[in-house]
Amino acid sequence: MTLARARFVSTRSALAAASLVLAHGAAFAADALQGIEQALASALRDKRGITLYVAGQTVGGAVVRIEPGQWVELRNQQHGRIVVRLDRIDGVAMP
Repeated sequence: MTLARARFVSTRSALAAASLVLAHGAAFAADALQGIEQALASALRDKRGITLYVAGQTVGGAVVRIEPGQWVELRNQQHGRIVVRLDRIDGVAMP
């Protein structure tokens, strides 16, 4: 009976692979945030309602103001003013 010898990945290779994954993830996050900002700007321009998905909850309303890279302000019938940080938004839906 022969035992298979364990193969180890060098530390340098593992760090290189991890940095590539992190860089790709950061680029994806930046693209997602840009897409969310574009959808919010479109809703503001067209004066249409929008639904935000934030931490498993939905927040609906009309976009009133956007601070690029920071937050968005919404209004709906229940609340006069709703402010949501852009980095907390998981998704956006427009009718």
